[in-house]
Amino acid sequence: MAFPNQQWEDLRKQARQLENETDIKLVSFSKLGTSYSSQQGVKSDSDTAPLLSRSNSAHMFHTMSIELEQLLAKLTEVNDKMGDYLQSAGAGSSPALLHTMQRHRDILQDYSQEFNKTKANITANVEREDLLGSVRKDIESYKNQTGLNRRTDLYLKEHEHTRK
Repeated sequence: MAFPNQQWEDLRKQARQLENETDIKLVSFSKLGTSYSSQQGVKSDSDTAPLLSRSNSAHMFHTMSIELEQLLAKLTEVNDKMGDYLQSAGAGSSPALLHTMQRHRDILQDYSQEFNKTKANITANVEREDLLGSVRKDIESYKNQTGLNRRTDLYLKEHEHTRK
């Protein structure tokens, strides 16, 4: 009987380890999203550049997303194994084990929701900045074109005036 209990404890230990890793990564991922949001209000030379135009930021976002997806998949797998263990133990499972299992499922659900929400927010901010960047470019292009037309008109008027 010691072997099955050891199996449960090993699964719980794996789940706690994965939950801790996921929590740390989610905090970092959230900070990445916050840094993107805080860059929006700051005027700088790179204000017209899209948020993820820096390859390092884009790479970091992509890498962290993949790592978190992998951690959540592993955590799901461990939770499934814990559920299988409880089912194989039969109806005689203690309420404490059922409560522990439910708690791990709740943590997984919370982490998954937080990851999806943060990823969606970062993606929306990046898309917004890309759109605003293209609008800024269009405005600048229009201003430059209008400026050239105005200068040309002034030169033509001056030329006409000198010819008279």
